[in-house]
Amino acid sequence: MANVVGSTLACEADDVLYTRAGPEIAVCSTKAFVTQLAALTMLATHLGQARGTLEARRVAELIRGLRGLPARAQAALDLEPAVVALAEHLLATEDAFFIGRGLDYPVAMEGSLKLKEISYVHSEALAAGELKHGTLALVTPGACVIAIGTQPDVIEKTVSNIQEVRARGAEVVGIATEDTAKTLSPHVDRLLTVPAVDPLLAPAVAVIPLQLLAYHVARLRGHDVDQPRNLAKSVTVE
Repeated sequence: MANVVGSTLACEADDVLYTRAGPEIAVCSTKAFVTQLAALTMLATHLGQARGTLEARRVAELIRGLRGLPARAQAALDLEPAVVALAEHLLATEDAFFIGRGLDYPVAMEGSLKLKEISYVHSEALAAGELKHGTLALVTPGACVIAIGTQPDVIEKTVSNIQEVRARGAEVVGIATEDTAKTLSPHVDRLLTVPAVDPLLAPAVAVIPLQLLAYHVARLRGHDVDQPRNLAKSVTVE
C-alpha cells in the first residue's frame, strides 16, 4: 500500500494499492492514515464478497458508508472550535493517555502518536481492556485520559474503564459517535461527538479530532507542526 505513485515501495512490490491521498507536506502524516483505512476497508469488502463470507446486503452497507465518509469527515473537521478550546484547556498537560477497545484502540494509538510527535507531550496509548494488568498504575490524580468510544458492542465495557481512571482522579475526554454519545456523556468531563457512521468505518472519522488536537496543542506551544524536532519525512536508516 502506497500513497505516491512510482515510490520505491511501489516499484519494489509485486502489486500496489494506491491510497491517492495527495501530497503530505508535513513530516506528520494525517490524511494518508485515513485513506489507508478506506482503502483497506474496500479491499476487505471485496475479499469478503469474492469469498462469499460477506452478504450482499452488508457489502452494500459498507460501500454506502464509504461513499458517505467525505461528508462525515467534514463534519468532524467542523468540530475544530471545540478542539481548539480543548487544546487550550490541556495546554499545560505533560502526560496524556489514550484508551480504546477493539477498533477504537488503533485510533487511540494514532491519536497518541500524533500528540507526542508534534506537541512533544508524553503520551501513551493503552488497550482499555488491559488497564488492570498494569497500566492503570500510571494513572494519577490530574492525569489526562482521552477515551475513544465509537463501538456500540463494547461501549459499556469502555465506560467501566473510564470509571476506573476517574476513580484515580483522572480528567477524561471522550470521543464518541452520535450513536454512542448518550452512553459515554455521563462518564466524561468533556465530550467530542462525530457523526453517526457504520462502526467498522468509525475509526476514519473519530481520528480526525485527535489529529486536530495534536495540531492545536503544538501550535499553542509554539512548535513547528510541519517540521517536528528530530524527525524527517523520509526514514533512510534502520
